[in-house]
Amino acid sequence: MTFDEIKTKIGSGLLSFPVTDFDAAGEFDRDSYARRLQWLSSYESAGLFAAGGTGEFFSIGYDEYDDVIRTAVSNSAANVPVLAGVGYGTRMAVDLAKRAEKAGAAGILVLPHYLMFAEQDGIIAHMKAICDAVGIGVIYYARDNTRLTPDSLARLAEMCPNLIGYKDGIGDLQLMVQVASRIGDRMVHIGGLPTAEVFAQPYLEMGVTTYSSAVFNFVPELALRFYRAIRQRDSEAVQGLLKSFYLPLIALRDRRRGYAVSLIKAGADIVGHSAGNVRSPLVELDADEREMLAGLIAAHS
Repeated sequence: MTFDEIKTKIGSGLLSFPVTDFDAAGEFDRDSYARRLQWLSSYESAGLFAAGGTGEFFSIGYDEYDDVIRTAVSNSAANVPVLAGVGYGTRMAVDLAKRAEKAGAAGILVLPHYLMFAEQDGIIAHMKAICDAVGIGVIYYARDNTRLTPDSLARLAEMCPNLIGYKDGIGDLQLMVQVASRIGDRMVHIGGLPTAEVFAQPYLEMGVTTYSSAVFNFVPELALRFYRAIRQRDSEAVQGLLKSFYLPLIALRDRRRGYAVSLIKAGADIVGHSAGNVRSPLVELDADEREMLAGLIAAHS
């Protein structure tokens, strides 16, 4: 796909961010991950992000990374671009980006650089180095310690033709309006907050037509039904699902740090598509919390 084709495709529907499978010994389980991708690919999605935040990029070893991306590429629908997560410091991110391109990824998602807050010029230099290293599309993920201003983002876009997307993980609506106004359709704009569905209505009004859905991992039909209701501006259906499913899910997610991932893996296990446990430093849901999640899923099956 060309950069414009990838942008159009990503913005046309819901985005899948699959969890990564680990076996009983905590090792990457290629066969289980392949089956997961084949299952998720049977549902309509506009893009698949391998080794993203929900996919525990931060837990995946350097010796596993290439295998994860290759497995995602070879087991996903041919018309759905696979984008690979990269991150850490500039040299590591550049190396991972090159490896993702070699593994067949259509693009990369640049997760926040490691630990330090940085000045605008430093973040621009970091992003430019990554963009310059590959010939595939690059999506910038604004979150935590990496926050480009609209002007900085515009500067970066001028320098990097393959910078195709802006994913928001901050939740500052004023900033998002400014970014949408300044950048326009030069990039595809993606909602990327944990449980992004709760922001989907206001974001749509500023032209953000897509978002990352973690619950697609265990209730894909519901995730797609909610997405369609958002795009059709069916406020009654949206508010009904927010009240009955998403807000109770958020209340459960917010019980402990790291549950934005642990909860999703538990959900996948409950519906019969186990991906194994999360890796430390994340922790698992306790028995009562799993029962609450199972009840929530059952009520919407």
